[in-house]
Amino acid sequence: MVHIRDNFKESPSQTAGPYVHIGCTPNFTGIKDLYNSDLGSLMKFGPIKGEEITLKGTIFDGNGESLKDAMIEIWQADSAGLYNSPKEIRGQADPNFSGWGRCAVNLKTGLYNFETVKPGRVPNAEGILQAPHITVWIVARGINVGLHTRVYFSDEVKDNSSDPILTRIVESERTQTLLALKERKGLYKFDIHLQGSQETIFFDI
Repeated sequence: MVHIRDNFKESPSQTAGPYVHIGCTPNFTGIKDLYNSDLGSLMKFGPIKGEEITLKGTIFDGNGESLKDAMIEIWQADSAGLYNSPKEIRGQADPNFSGWGRCAVNLKTGLYNFETVKPGRVPNAEGILQAPHITVWIVARGINVGLHTRVYFSDEVKDNSSDPILTRIVESERTQTLLALKERKGLYKFDIHLQGSQETIFFDI
């Protein structure tokens, strides 16, 4: 019988280093021939249902400088509010849409960019419909544990006003930090501020 020691401690976390990009986005870092494209760089695999959109933005540190070594992942439902998951029981998700994307920000401009679809409404654990949103995860230098936030849409005023997350934010003026601004049809801008007066709301999950 193998006895497992019960005095092992959890290893300390570390900030994201260069190996994050090498392992997760090898084509972006110049390592070719591993994959045709980096995993998550394409979210659409054919004609998709719903409104196709571009989500772009910049991540800013506490000094207002753009982070040029960050990596972002997003998860979302399709335009009908269905996830590309075997656990989806409300219907068949769009087969041409992955619902997951990964992007290393531009090393010169600090800009990230996702070609995706505007998501439909999804119920929470209590069955209450949430406003259309995209879940975001961020890693970069100086971040020990990946940061989670959400992207809502500024033009979904009615749905945002009844969203079970947005309506629970005590400092209501800070909900603006979760809204992607519509610049034109099909284009939304969502900047992320890690610290400072415009600090984006992050979720402890």
